[in-house]
Amino acid sequence: MKATPPPAKRRRGPRLAVLALVFCSLLVPIAFLFNRFPAVYVTDERPQQEIDLPSFGRMGLERSGGVTVVKPEDGSGANAETKDTPEMIHRGGINSHHHSDNVPSKVSANPKVPPPPKIEPLKPKAKSVPVPVQRTEVISGNNMKPAKVQNADDVEKAKACQLEFGSYCLWSIEHKEVMKDTIVKRLKDQLFVARSYYPSIAKLKGKEALTRGLKQNIQEHERVLSESIVDADLPSFIKSKIEKMDQTIGRAKACTVDCNNVDRKLRQILHMTEDEAHFHMKQSAYLYNLGVHTMPKSHHCLNMRLTVEYFKSAPLDSDDSAVHKFNVPDHRHYVILSKNVLAASVVINSTVSNSEETENVVFHILTDAQNFYAMKHWFGRNSYRESAVHVINYEHIILENLPEFSSQQLYLPEEFRVFISNLERPSEKTRMEYLSVFSHSHFFIPEILKDLKKVIVLDDDVVVQRDLSFLWNIDMGDKVNGAVKFCGLRMGQLRNLLGKATYDPQSCAWMSGVNVIDLEKWREHNVTENYLQLLKKFQHNDDEASVRAAALPISLLAFEHLIYPLDERLTISGLGYDYAIKEELVRNSVSLHYNGNMKPWLELGIPDYRKYWKRFLTRDERFMDECNLEKLVLS
Repeated sequence: MKATPPPAKRRRGPRLAVLALVFCSLLVPIAFLFNRFPAVYVTDERPQQEIDLPSFGRMGLERSGGVTVVKPEDGSGANAETKDTPEMIHRGGINSHHHSDNVPSKVSANPKVPPPPKIEPLKPKAKSVPVPVQRTEVISGNNMKPAKVQNADDVEKAKACQLEFGSYCLWSIEHKEVMKDTIVKRLKDQLFVARSYYPSIAKLKGKEALTRGLKQNIQEHERVLSESIVDADLPSFIKSKIEKMDQTIGRAKACTVDCNNVDRKLRQILHMTEDEAHFHMKQSAYLYNLGVHTMPKSHHCLNMRLTVEYFKSAPLDSDDSAVHKFNVPDHRHYVILSKNVLAASVVINSTVSNSEETENVVFHILTDAQNFYAMKHWFGRNSYRESAVHVINYEHIILENLPEFSSQQLYLPEEFRVFISNLERPSEKTRMEYLSVFSHSHFFIPEILKDLKKVIVLDDDVVVQRDLSFLWNIDMGDKVNGAVKFCGLRMGQLRNLLGKATYDPQSCAWMSGVNVIDLEKWREHNVTENYLQLLKKFQHNDDEASVRAAALPISLLAFEHLIYPLDERLTISGLGYDYAIKEELVRNSVSLHYNGNMKPWLELGIPDYRKYWKRFLTRDERFMDECNLEKLVLS
């Protein structure tokens, strides 16, 4: 008789490998969203100091002097708190910027706006032209809303939160809900204490009845809390359960137990609760990032409907006089890079609404192939006083005129997250700023608009509130780019990031948003050729993240010594992340820049600032009504 062979041992290796794969697959989406783009952490103090930052790999910098850099987050998502980098903000999921919903005052595409009131001119710097603002307030900390008093612990927590989660922390603080359900809170507190005593009571001899009672009360509380999250959901008999639990906890406290065990259990539960809270914060930050980087369904609907209608309907008659304006050098030409119909229309509408003369005003919209026909149909249907709108398929014209760069897609202005703190006053709250710079696509504007001499470049998250005519009278001398400087970040603080190039370490960074570009000087200084050389140096990989990350050092170096400083009162920045800007300052500014994650067309946009953007939405447009966007105008 043959002996029965012993049962084969189960191999645990494959099962563990499968579990590991499943766990990793759950982490991939969060890792993808939270670790894409870089951010810079700098300080107000020692601006003259050159900061040692490591080489420009994937925009990674390291702590040295007053600068720390964080690994990339996704536009304002979770960053690993290690080393600093300039963090890029993704300008909007599928179709870049995504518009949101409500608009108070109804303004048509061709509104009549009274001329701006008379204002006292500012004292010009160098040869600059005064900016027509109503008040001569200086943009400084005095223009901010009073900050809440914070102790050192709160400051450190806020700083750590912003380093890890970016602008989500600002949003979550503003929308924090105070727990009003006191009974639910009391149930949770009772459950917390009961769980900490239960292990010690269960070990005592002669306390079997108390152990069973404590266990039963814990299970009943857990069942109630699993079904009720607010006081209104609680059953009518909850008071008796609370009293019963109080009595049981009182009996447990009366027993002689090892305090160390109770203390250890309390700490264990506390750590578990903190871990759970952090996990939920990560989930919330993930959903926040998803909200700011995903195109809303209604906006996607608008683009699709406009594209379909373009091919279904007869071609709209083009005005020959408008076409003639496109290449007239003496006209006032504005350039907008955008993938969003409503964003571009608001920029144009706000500009012409505040212009005294629009007959010689021309807007050139550079968009991608996906949105070209939607843009074409929208601006063919809507007129903006006497101005002309020229929609350009960026990818097609690059392929046609610059075939060697045919693979380059349209990039919108890049945004980098910058942290600024004060070394001498560490208790002060760390400021987070968003630095906007030119993308790679900006450097081909002179090649696309070959006949033009001067243009003003507007970001599509800008709203114009005054006549910009004075900008055309600025004599920039030998400078190429008229921009508002951002001295919270200096070139010397990015020494290793910028490599061995020659530059002034005291030179300030600058902001895109509203930029005056002298195309003739641009061509004289070979800015595009310099850009191509810098691109070879800083683009380490062909992936999109590496290309976009290189925009910061390239923009700073390509325009080194070529920036003409515009008056900082020309535009107010930060309306896409900073809740603390005074409304009076916003109302009286020449232009508004919604840089940051909380764009005004998103539901996550800051309500106090969204109304200035919504005023210039086009109304009585059937496609907006069909795509449920009419509420933007009516709300």
